Amino acid sequence: MMDRRTLIGAAAAVLAAPHAANAQQTGRRSRVGWLALSTPESAGQLLKAFDDGLRERGYVDGRNIDVERRWANGSLDRLPALGAELARLPVDVIVAPNNASIVAAKRVTSTIPIVMVHAVDPVENGLIASLARPGGNVTGLTIGVASQIGGKRLEMLKEIVPALAVVAILRQAESGVGSGAWEAAAQKLKLSLVEIEIRRLDGVDGAFATMKRERAGALLVSGGPLTYVRRQQIAELALEHRLPAIHALREYAQAGLLLSYGTNLPDLYRRAATYVDRILKGARPGDLPVEQPTKFELVINLKTAKALGLTIPQSLLLRADEVIE
Repeated sequence: MMDRRTLIGAAAAVLAAPHAANAQQTGRRSRVGWLALSTPESAGQLLKAFDDGLRERGYVDGRNIDVERRWANGSLDRLPALGAELARLPVDVIVAPNNASIVAAKRVTSTIPIVMVHAVDPVENGLIASLARPGGNVTGLTIGVASQIGGKRLEMLKEIVPALAVVAILRQAESGVGSGAWEAAAQKLKLSLVEIEIRRLDGVDGAFATMKRERAGALLVSGGPLTYVRRQQIAELALEHRLPAIHALREYAQAGLLLSYGTNLPDLYRRAATYVDRILKGARPGDLPVEQPTKFELVINLKTAKALGLTIPQSLLLRADEVIE
């Protein structure tokens, strides 16, 4: 017979065990929750990258693992209820791609592991304790420090348009990035910033009306599923308003923005599957270091440059990973 101390220790170990271990003990397939602000249609390439990452580690949705996907379809207000729904199932791990979905997931559970995919400034935004030891139930990947990468993008816009004076910042509400992330770089480059926030998919038209009133000469699009879903519309409106525009992701340059400079998004989704695998095998999320990007890609759309009557400096062209002609 166990003594009281041994019994208490054994009970604590069971309570601390990962949800995945519980799934294995009950004989059911592990469940992975997917909490996204975007729409299924807009995330096709990213879904494929994540599923490819799972397959590389031996998982096939519906065969030996179940992926429960929940989509807010661009509505920030829907995220909390969807997160609570996943927690009630329950799932063994929640994949929460961006800051808004990470925050929503954290609000409904402090025990189910949460995997970030492209978090912005996760330490500064209170999502984790540190990159090396995130602590709690959150780990995953970050796209880096917004102020550093954002500053580089402002420098590129200024290099292309030396007379540039006002830059509009189009950002999604609750994205984790405010204009403060770029203020130091803007002051150094003698640029004024106009921050424009959207909360809904239909907010893009109004945002460009504001840019026109503020006499913006260029556009820096901040991250977030809302702008990702509307990237084609943003590219078309930027061209219509004669605004050279830049974003982190190559998908925006491919859609028609002048430039993109940042990480490879599908690669982050594929790598997120590694965290899911390790957690399902018993790793504690708080002990898994958060990965930072090691390479940034520069994509230049020369077709857009020509339409805007701009000449891209040779120094930028030589640095480009891809040139769209």
